[in-house]
Order: sequence, then structure tokens, then C-alpha cells
Amino acid sequence: MSATNAPPHVVLLACPGAGHVLPMAEFARRLAADHGFTATIITYSSLSLPTQTHASMLASLPAASITFAALPAVPLDDLPADARVETRMLTVVTRSMPHLRALLADVVRERRGVAAFLADMFCAQALPVAAGLGVPACYIVNLSNLMLLSLMLRLPELDTAISCEYRDLPEPLRLPGSVPLRGADLLDTIQDRSDPAYALMVEMTRHFVLADGFVVNTFDGMERDAVAAFREMSDRGACPPVYPVGPFVRPCSGDVAAAKHGCLRCLDGQPDGSVLYVCFGSGGTLSVEQTAELAAGLEASGQRFLWVTQFPSDKDGSAAYLDAAVDGHGDPRSFLPEGFAERTRDVGLCVPHWAPQVEVLHHRAVGGFLSHCGWNSTLEAAEVGVPMLAWPLFAEQRMNAVMLEERAGVALRPASSAAGRRAVVPREEVAAVVRELMAGEKGEAARKRAAEMRKAAAEALAPEGASRKALAAVMSRWKGDLGGCYK
Repeated sequence: MSATNAPPHVVLLACPGAGHVLPMAEFARRLAADHGFTATIITYSSLSLPTQTHASMLASLPAASITFAALPAVPLDDLPADARVETRMLTVVTRSMPHLRALLADVVRERRGVAAFLADMFCAQALPVAAGLGVPACYIVNLSNLMLLSLMLRLPELDTAISCEYRDLPEPLRLPGSVPLRGADLLDTIQDRSDPAYALMVEMTRHFVLADGFVVNTFDGMERDAVAAFREMSDRGACPPVYPVGPFVRPCSGDVAAAKHGCLRCLDGQPDGSVLYVCFGSGGTLSVEQTAELAAGLEASGQRFLWVTQFPSDKDGSAAYLDAAVDGHGDPRSFLPEGFAERTRDVGLCVPHWAPQVEVLHHRAVGGFLSHCGWNSTLEAAEVGVPMLAWPLFAEQRMNAVMLEERAGVALRPASSAAGRRAVVPREEVAAVVRELMAGEKGEAARKRAAEMRKAAAEALAPEGASRKALAAVMSRWKGDLGGCYK
């Protein structure tokens, strides 16, 4: 097929980690299915831990429209054993630049032009590489929200203007259109300025000004004031254009692995809205002590629950994010208190490692979600109108928790979890907040707001919705940047 007849082609660069690769793949699916684009998704061999479930999801993408290419692994053995996840991720991105340049050059040559290059925000350093190869439109895909994007754009300035640790800031940080944030609630990566991850993060954000625009996985109903603030800033030339095109999350499907999962059959026998779903994402971990306290609190609450368990870690809340051990042998349920499963068998179910989360959240029996507030999980809950119990662990999750509780109103939060990172929430507080979410007045208010959020998400993705229009607008720019080739 000649370039004049070929559909427009985009290249998406996904950061390591399921929380980045899977939503990027879902975005590519939307571009292909709804708008006729083709796409190459570039991933990193280093730090990639594709589980069978994730591999099945990626394999379901339309092969005729979406292809994958993996950059070769780079050495990381010189990094300290206790290096943060962000240090490892950003080091992989930096060291892979020569491989990326060669691969991207091949794609540009074979496709006789690429409409746009879309880099995960953690891969912002790749923007000059794409621009140097003649790609006419180079964008950053922010798989989180506008609040985080606002912080990232401001971080180089903050790094210069502030000398103390961010957690010691005397006044809340006010970001455009967002709820005021205590310094201690800001991005986990920047809380220790002496850690190598901090300098890497600041350097990464210096490349944001090179973007032609930002595609963001959020929607007007979730961040209405921030959307308006960014539109105003873009109109006066203070930042590149921002396109809120979300939520893009995996649809509820008839996936065989999901359909056969025993937890769904268990949910079938429960009353509507009666079950609390407990899951800390693909990488979140609790300490040994917190695992025991959570178990005791769930038991004392008397509420029905479905808990996706992971191996505990006293290291940090992201210990499982890039750790192959969590996908290996053994059963994390062995760390639960003795007799817990037997005592709660009539009201609770614990499953190891993984559950089909989208299908679980869509189930009529689920009435609440105890979550780490990862943005993918947040959007999956918003799409189906399930209220949340916010339990942030790492990354920008504390920021998300503040927004969900104080601005969106769709979440409750244990007071102890706001006290500090890795602060243990005692069993009494767990029991009380679980009961409040599932059967209390505050929980009912959050449930009503969640139902409104569900409606707003659906409206955003409707044919004339704001997110659909934003995506159409940015794709029009990509086609226009190629002149007559793809018109």
C-alpha cells in the first residue's frame, strides 16, 4: 500500500510496568477501532514482567492495526539493590535511547512517514529523538491526571525555588484547578531530594516543554476546574495544548480467563452492592503488620469482601511493581492471620495475586472498592460508579486520594493513612471506615457522587462528548501535520 493510501500511523512508547503498558495499549485500540489509525507500540525488554493474563490482553489487540516492538535489554547491574522503582525505570529509558533511535528510524522508513510520536511521560527524553527523525508531531501521553501533569510541569521551577524537603512545606501547594495539596501528599518520588530518583525525575520533567501537546487520560467530569485552567493556559501560550481524552480503560469482555475465575462465580451468589472489593493493584504491597491489621479489620467490620492478596513487604509500598517474585510460586494467603479464612468463609473470599478487576467492578454485587488509588483503578471504578475507600501506597496515589475525597467526593479515607507514608491503619479504624463506606451515611453520599461520575464518564465518551471531541481534534492535527499524505 502506498503512503498516499495508507492509514495514518502513530508510534507509542510505553514505559515499563503493566500500569503503563496496558492503558497505552487500550489507547492504541481506540485509535485503531474508532478512527482508523495504525500503531506501533514500543516497549522495553528491561523490567518487563508480562503475566499470562496481561499477555492475553495484549494478544487480543487487532494484529492488522497494532504491532509491538521491544527495545533490547540494557544493563542495570550497577544500580544499588535498593534502587527505587523510578530510578530503575528512568535509567532504562535513558540507556535505551540509542536502541530507540535505530528502531524508530526503521519504522519511519518502512511506513514512509509517521503521523505522531506519543511518549509515556516517563519517556519524555525521547521527544528530541523523534523530532530529529522528522516526526512532525511529538506528544506526551499522561496516563494519570491533570493534577499530576501540573506538578510535573512546575517541578523544575519548584526544584530551584524550594530548599527544604517538600513534606516540610509550611503552606499547601496550589496547582491550577486542583485541590490544595500538603507537601507530604505530593508525588512519592520527590519526597527525598537526596535520593537519585529525585534528580532523574526533575531532569525528565525538563523535557516536557518540548512536547507539541499532552494527551491525558482524564475527563471533564473528574477534573472540570483543571480542564478549564489548562485550556486558559494553553490559549495564552503558557503551555502546549492539553487534550483530556479519557477515560480509556479495558472494556468488560467475555475473556475466557476472566469468565472462569472463581471469584466471579462467588459474587454471583451475593446480594447487590454488598461486597467490598479489596485490591492494591499489580504492584502495591502492605507491610506484614498492616496485612494483619487489615485482615482483622475486615473481619470485625462484618461486611462481605473479596480481597486480592499479595506477598507483604516491609520495604515499601511499591515492592511488587517490578518484582518477578509476586508472579512466581507460593501463596500470599499464607501470611494472613491463622484461622482468618475459616472464620470469614461465609462473608469473605481471598484470592492470590490477581482477579479480573474490570469484570469484578462491573459485577452487580460489588458496592465498594478499597484501592491504592492508582489512576487506572480509579478510572475503572469511576466508569462503573463504584465508591472507593482510598488507601494510597506510592507514586502519585496520595495526590489522587486527596482529589477523590475532597474534590470528587467519591471516596472515604482512613485518617491514619493520611498521617504519613507506611503509617499503620489499626484494625479498629479499618472496621469503622469499611462499615461507613458500605452501610453509613458518608458511604451513601460517596455512592451518589460515584453514580454521577459514572454518568459523566459515559457522557465524555459519547459521540458528541468532550473526550471524543478532544481526541478528534488532536488527531486532526496529526493528519494535518503530514500535509497531503494521509488526508
